[in-house]
Amino acid sequence: MSVFSHPEFDNHEQVVFVQDANSGLNAIIAVHNTQLGPALGGCRMWPYQSDQAALTDVLRLSKGMSYKSAVAGLPLGGGKCVILGDPRQAKSPELFHALGRAIEGLSGAYITAEDSGTCVADMITIGQCTQYAAGVVAEREYGGDPSPSTAYGVFVGLQASVNYQFKCPDLTGLTVAVQGVGNVGLHLCHYLKAAGAQLIVSDIFADNVDIAVKKYGAKAVSPDDIYAVEADVFAPCAMGGILNQHTLSQIKAKVIAGAANNQLANVETQQLLRANNVLYAPDYVVNAGGIIDIAYQRNGRDEAAIKAHIASIGATLTDIYQRAEHSDLSTQAVADQIAQERLSNNLHCEN
Repeated sequence: MSVFSHPEFDNHEQVVFVQDANSGLNAIIAVHNTQLGPALGGCRMWPYQSDQAALTDVLRLSKGMSYKSAVAGLPLGGGKCVILGDPRQAKSPELFHALGRAIEGLSGAYITAEDSGTCVADMITIGQCTQYAAGVVAEREYGGDPSPSTAYGVFVGLQASVNYQFKCPDLTGLTVAVQGVGNVGLHLCHYLKAAGAQLIVSDIFADNVDIAVKKYGAKAVSPDDIYAVEADVFAPCAMGGILNQHTLSQIKAKVIAGAANNQLANVETQQLLRANNVLYAPDYVVNAGGIIDIAYQRNGRDEAAIKAHIASIGATLTDIYQRAEHSDLSTQAVADQIAQERLSNNLHCEN
């Protein structure tokens, strides 16, 4: 696999390929930037179609984590780990132990946590072989799982986006199309339903959809049909790269705010969003609730402090929207500028 010439390679500090024949582990750890602190980012387990697809994902995700922490004002860098494998079939203690040993070998440059396909139990197992596994707090309601905090941050950001676009802070009667109702998506549905929104959902796993339908009264559609539904807000909460010329030609929503990472397929997509008068919440800004939670867990701060910091996502997005409107730039371009400035100047907030 070519790394240095890869289009998503962005002066990454380390890209580590991990293989363990005994457990069947094939993983990639990418450390993008540690200017502001150690690289914290989740461990994703997914049945990638190819090694190249996994490399592309980890490079994009790790860069996104650098930008996410920078914009959120955290003393952390950006990194990510991806495991090539089906999380519903290929997990084993041996596999996670092997990964834990590899992470320990990086001497703290990378700290892992939960992500798509992994959970608190997996972090506990990884943590048996490394001190650099986060997202485990026994006394917390969800055991340290940051998914509820990610969902809360998306909800706050979605509210701020609706208020900016429609001049209405109330979600009552609005329809939100949620693409992906896993751990984060289901928690988001809880917040949205409580706020009076109508829900349309899709997921590649039928059992996830069934929960959303039964618990939150959501209308279910197929993964292919979620883009074209009549909705005010589209909330991507599954995998990345789903916003492109084809999908944007179908999406009727005028606000896009969701938990998925790397939602934009390419730079050109930013201009399509602006041309269609769609307000886009930059993904690494609106989905920062989880990383804020993990950062505060590591420093022993209480849940009230975590929630207050996550709640500031709404104000951050509003500022980005105002800057974008006044500068005639896309919201993504403005967010990138803020992140790059903070990385260049080592600007962060101690929590």
